[in-house]
Amino acid sequence: MPSVSTIWRILKREGLIVPQPQKKPRCALIRFQAELPNEMWQTDITHWQLASGEHVEILNMIDDHSRLFLASQAHTTVKAHDVVEVFHKTTSLHGLPASLLSDNGAVFTAAYRKGKVLFETELERLGIAFKNSRPYHPQTCGKIERLHQTLKRYLARQKPARTLRELQTQLDAFAHYYNTMRPHRALNGRTPLQAYSARVKARPASQPSPATHFRVRQDKVDQNGKVTIRYHSRLHHIGIGRAHKGRPIKLLIADRNIRIIDPETGELIRALTLDPTRDYQPQQHA
Repeated sequence: MPSVSTIWRILKREGLIVPQPQKKPRCALIRFQAELPNEMWQTDITHWQLASGEHVEILNMIDDHSRLFLASQAHTTVKAHDVVEVFHKTTSLHGLPASLLSDNGAVFTAAYRKGKVLFETELERLGIAFKNSRPYHPQTCGKIERLHQTLKRYLARQKPARTLRELQTQLDAFAHYYNTMRPHRALNGRTPLQAYSARVKARPASQPSPATHFRVRQDKVDQNGKVTIRYHSRLHHIGIGRAHKGRPIKLLIADRNIRIIDPETGELIRALTLDPTRDYQPQQHA
């Protein structure tokens, strides 16, 4: 009997079949794994349903080298500023990654719209290389896609969560079990935490100042079109415009770099570098 590959080559040569690359066998896939912890993180959003039937979203992050489950945060809907906030909470525990991989979700990238979202500008500011998978090619983010499946199998065995808080408790319990107790076949039976702790951590190619401090604050524009922040025990007033008076806003503050956004849409209202010598930061006009 001739081999299957021989039959396939003959049929192809005679024009009797049309190659379909998307149906390649698993053995044809090239497996990639980062050499060091924090060399590359993967992030993605998956969906879940509460006991009431309400659909919610879960933002997950994983280390490519060790499979360490870095973050899992439940939201009604994940918005652009949620991604930045969860990312910074994660880096405060594990340090900055050298690169980060995501799909082309609107909260991660606007490259296909020839623009940038908050997450992209934040990674750029921190010197972190940002990579995106090809459209309709989930294999590129295969590790986190596989993690979604494992997580959902665990959640399906739990009592259905009635609220986001209950769901978050289940996510935290799973992350602890996954990282510290569950042996991983791809890690030769080690846990992700053991694999993550075993080697030196990679860093961004251009390391930002270690003094960078990031915080998020909810506020509202006052009647004069301003918002006030404190920097080194001194109050500073930032001009936004009377047209925005009474508008709820969210401030993303990284040392003196400040971005003011709409908390619902993620729209950037104003970005500035605070001048600590001035009490009032005037609006910038073209």
